[in-house]
Amino acid sequence: MDGSRDDPVGSAGGGPPSGTTTVTGTVARIVYANEENGWTVLRFHTDSGNPVTAVGTLLGVRAGDRLRLTGRWTTHPKFGEQLEVEGYLPVEPSTREGIRRFLASGRLRGVGPVMAERIVDAFGLQALDVIEHEPERLTEVPGIGPSKAARIVESWKEHRGIYPVMVFLQSHGISPALAVKIHKRFGAAAVETVRENPYVLAEEIHGVGFLTADRIARSLGIEPDAPERLRAGLLYTLRQATLDGHVYLPQERLVEEGARLLGVDPGPLPEHVAGLEARDAVVVETAGGERGVFLPWLHAAEVTVAAELTRLVSGTVPSRLDPEAAVAWFESRSELALDEEQRRALRTALTAPVTVITGGPGTGKTTIVRGLTSVYEAKNLRVLLAAPTGRAAKRLAEATGMPARTIHRLLEYQPAEHAFARHRQRPLDADLLVVDEVSMLDVELAASLLAAVPPRCRVVLVGDADQLPSVGPGQVLADILGSGAVPSVRLERIFRQEHGSLIVANAHRVNHGQLPVLHDGADLADFYFVERRDPAAAASVVIDLVANRIPGRFGLDPVDDVQVLTPVHRGELGVAALNEALQEALNPAGERLEVGFRSFRRGDKVMQVRNNYDLGVFNGDLGRVRGVDEEEGTLLVDFDGRLVAVPAENLDELTVAYACTIHKSQGSEYPAVVIALHDQHWVMLQRNLLYTGITRGRRLVVIVGTRRALARAVRNADQRRRHTRLALRLRGAGPGPGTPGAALTM
Repeated sequence: MDGSRDDPVGSAGGGPPSGTTTVTGTVARIVYANEENGWTVLRFHTDSGNPVTAVGTLLGVRAGDRLRLTGRWTTHPKFGEQLEVEGYLPVEPSTREGIRRFLASGRLRGVGPVMAERIVDAFGLQALDVIEHEPERLTEVPGIGPSKAARIVESWKEHRGIYPVMVFLQSHGISPALAVKIHKRFGAAAVETVRENPYVLAEEIHGVGFLTADRIARSLGIEPDAPERLRAGLLYTLRQATLDGHVYLPQERLVEEGARLLGVDPGPLPEHVAGLEARDAVVVETAGGERGVFLPWLHAAEVTVAAELTRLVSGTVPSRLDPEAAVAWFESRSELALDEEQRRALRTALTAPVTVITGGPGTGKTTIVRGLTSVYEAKNLRVLLAAPTGRAAKRLAEATGMPARTIHRLLEYQPAEHAFARHRQRPLDADLLVVDEVSMLDVELAASLLAAVPPRCRVVLVGDADQLPSVGPGQVLADILGSGAVPSVRLERIFRQEHGSLIVANAHRVNHGQLPVLHDGADLADFYFVERRDPAAAASVVIDLVANRIPGRFGLDPVDDVQVLTPVHRGELGVAALNEALQEALNPAGERLEVGFRSFRRGDKVMQVRNNYDLGVFNGDLGRVRGVDEEEGTLLVDFDGRLVAVPAENLDELTVAYACTIHKSQGSEYPAVVIALHDQHWVMLQRNLLYTGITRGRRLVVIVGTRRALARAVRNADQRRRHTRLALRLRGAGPGPGTPGAALTM
């Protein structure tokens, strides 16, 4: 077939390339869409009345959109004739229904289906001309005041200004969704910026990786061995390493991985590392014969943590009480008989400037914190309690009866300045600072926290060193303990274990490399294993447990009280598939907002997946959708009692969270957890991952999967090594930046 059935429409570049066809029409329906890569199959009605099947990367396209598609006709052996789309642009509609659909598509802030109908009723076919040339007339429409009209006009200008950017970027393989982000970041200079240095996209645009930027660069004629390409590839490799928790990479590994990414010989790359160092784009330092390459802010953070801890540990905190008398007072007041290990922990926390208290579930960490805070409160001393996440802070407050905050709120984060109001020059006002769930603390947040601690303040860091390390770079708790530079007490004896309870006992068994005891009686227990070898059958059991069996047998709310945990994002037992099934099972009829290929519904459990300092919500925060505004394209989300209006441009930072990864569950406890653990997860199965998952459950833990996977997780104690130098710095053996063998100045 050729393109004769429709008149070709030239693009802004002067016409479609030779061998391609351009058609204009309306998307009738989406047949298939892959949210991961944007691959879409759709039915398209051309303006000449011909139905067309179009396939290609069409991220964000919706039914009702008018598009100009450019592509090549192909014949699929099973599905027949198709237009393989190579590029597309939105086209402004020319009918009342088309204009209504366009206005209701969510592209203009403040205009949803209801408001779109009103605008078309008011202005008919001239609606778009009114917005373009007479925007002041929008206030003639019921429900549109001056401020809303201004928002609509601003969105319209963005929509109009994006066309040349989209033409240019799509010619280089960029989707319209990313084109919008690029236009917002660079404005009218977007095309010029990308032409000059396409690799800036990988640095500054969320959703654009190095490979995408590299594809653009190659299409612009940048050579494979161009210095800007090699340096961009090295920086990208270093940034990707932070996603695996590394604070730095050994130069040898950076060069090896960078060469593999770039498809070049590694020989010349060390000189480009030196070039990055000369531009202060990286910090290179040598320790133990190993050249480590750091991103500057991570190097500064790790040096700061070491320096501040050394300052605090070597400082003198005024002694305001007798530790022996204080321990005896707490035992008498609480009617508890502490064992010698607990007494030592409490005495150390009452006397040392900085103390680390670690131990597994049920070993009495909370008892020590309660004793410490009770003593300080009785002496009218100022106590601050904090944790990395809202849920962890809430649990700390419940355990002590005192207010507790997230670390961000403790440090008074200022969104407008993107900085903390509490710092070295304006420190916290406290005599005692207790930080719980320190295993979750990454090196950057630890640096900000410790820098804000005044010399007179005692610091107690509490956490379980056997849990997974932080999501962000570093392994702060493990490095502090490994350095031996900070007084620490490890609690071993199990105290919290109710009669017949298996959760705590099994957590410790797993931690010691032993298989958990699996309940097989008819009476109710708190730890179960359900074997299903077929992944689809295992997924069905997970859904049934959450939606029916656990609520029916234990009286727990399936949304608020039950959390599904899994090691991975993809696959039949991954986060994405389980969330889709759980949303349908638990919240099928909620008022919804469609965002690309995702759907948020009123009542959904959701999770924030990136730090958003402007909104004051952070990676891992859980919430519930309380309101859906289709007109504005926004959600109202309750994050632990704080209502946050999440605008349309930030919805890609939210995900449905009936299921989440075990890593993302850190710092939270749930009445019940259902853990998917299957052979499909083989490469992820580690002891500390299973241990972390089990310790998230307070009243009930159910593992669904295979005994083989369970045994693999218990046996595999090999933790993926994170490249950090905090322990080395704390031991006083750390190097100065860029100076081989130099002593680190604290």
